[in-house]
Parts: sequence; structure tokens; C-alpha cells
Amino acid sequence: MSKVSLLEVGPRDGLQSEPKILPTDVKRDFIIKTMDAGIKQIEVTSFVHPKKVPQMADAEKLVESLPDRDDVSYIGLIMNQRGFERARDCGIDEVGMVIVSTDTYNMKNQNVVTQESIDNWLRIASDAKSAGIRTNVIIACSFGCPYEGEVDPELIASIAEKVLEGEPNILGLADSVGVAVPNQVKKTFSLIKELAPNIPLRTHLHNTRNTGLANAAAAIEAGVTIIDASTGGIGGCPFAPKATGNIPMDDLLYLLDRSGIETGVNLKKIVSNSEWLEEKLEHSVPAMVPKAGIFPENAEINFQ
Repeated sequence: MSKVSLLEVGPRDGLQSEPKILPTDVKRDFIIKTMDAGIKQIEVTSFVHPKKVPQMADAEKLVESLPDRDDVSYIGLIMNQRGFERARDCGIDEVGMVIVSTDTYNMKNQNVVTQESIDNWLRIASDAKSAGIRTNVIIACSFGCPYEGEVDPELIASIAEKVLEGEPNILGLADSVGVAVPNQVKKTFSLIKELAPNIPLRTHLHNTRNTGLANAAAAIEAGVTIIDASTGGIGGCPFAPKATGNIPMDDLLYLLDRSGIETGVNLKKIVSNSEWLEEKLEHSVPAMVPKAGIFPENAEINFQ
């Protein structure tokens, strides 16, 4: 594959576990810097209960503050009908519905079992179409669950089959706790490809066990065209034990640039954004490229 789209999740998944709650105007600056680097799909916030995720309590205020951009999709994460209504009412471009593959994690994350989330999605899908809002669905814990252990790829395919009844614009699989390995990623996505050969596929990967970038490469080989990452590699799910950050946008982009895969994103600007984030968060970020530097610094070389 010669081209993929990068989806920035830093403003949502990146910031939701941070002990420091950034002001709305700083989050807005983060999003604008992300757009300036060339990223066109940005998960800007989540419409969840502020007591559970206080970092996202300003969701409506943030979305309403963002500049109008026809070429950018602002995405709001939702988990139920109430979340969808909040997102719709403040003018979100796209909603991302989360359905966890296991009942135990889904209960911790959403207070309902997996089938109830699927049912919620199917109702939301109809409402979103009526409102002209794009939809994507992410099946979380697609490669393993911290509470129930291994997850059978056939289970993910069966959930995907139900989800596809709602005709989402994009379907994704998430390694929410960073347990996947490349062969597993390829196998699971191959089953989804068989079910829906024409729908754009997305993956959301965490680097908990240092396999995130290898899994991203495997996903691309399997036909995935949208890869989530967070600037600096910040983030992690507050409901998953020992979950560390997303794959770093900086390191992923370095990998893709050197491999001759087009993204339209400027690596130098992403690295600069990571350095800016470190100042705002008052701690270092996990990404390696800002530490080691871009190589070669001024040459356009790839090894396709």
C-alpha cells in the first residue's frame, strides 16, 4: 500500500489519562497544530460523563471553539445515545462509537454488556444518518482483554457482522491494552476484509508491550487504510489496568516516511508538536523520534 491516513487521537485518548487537566484553549491549540501538520482526521474529545473522565468535561465548549474546516473531520467518541445527542447538538462532524468485545470490560467502560452496546449503535446509526453525521465504529479489545484473556478472532468477526448492519462509514479494531502481535492483527483483519471488502478499515493500537509499530505495519499489509496514533505517544485507557500510551504519531510517521508510504503529514511539525506538548504537560513524552532526531535530517529517502 502506497498511501494511508493518519488519525490523531491525542486530544482525546492522549489527554484522558493525564493527571493535569489542560485548559480548553490549550486543547484547541493542540488541535490546530495537528491540522497545520497535515492531519485531517482528529479525535478531538469524548462525550462521556465528566465524573468518569474529568479531562473531557469541556467537550461541547471545545468543539464549538474549533475553526470551520471543510477538509478536516472532527471526531467525537461516544458510548451511548446520550453521548451521541451531545455530540450532534454541538455540531460534531463525525462520531466514533466504541463497542468492547468482552462483557466484563464493556461493563467497566460503559455499564452495559456488549450486545447492549451493539443495540445502542444500531439506534445511533439511524439517527446519525438523519443528522448527516459520519460514523465510525471501533471494536475495542479486539486482540485480548485484561479481564477475560484471549479473544477469538471469530468473535470479533461476529461482532463486526452485527455492527455492519448499521452501515458505518468506517470500521475499526482496537488493541486497547496493547497485547496484539502482527500475525494476530493480520488474521483478525483478514476476517473483517472478507465480511466487508469495500469499507475503510481503521486500527487503534497501544504500545503497552512495545509491539505497536510492528502491529501498525501488519495492519497496513492486511489492507487497513486508517491508523490511529497520538502525538508524542501520550495516552492510555483509564479503565484498563497497566495500559500505557498509544503508538506515537512521530515514530509511526518516521516508519511510514522511510517506507515510502504517503500520508500528507509533516514529520518535523509533529516532532515540534511533541516538544510543545511536553511543555504543556510538564513531563516528557514516550515518542523516540523527538529524542533521537529525524534521519536523514534533510534528505527524502525511502526503502520501498
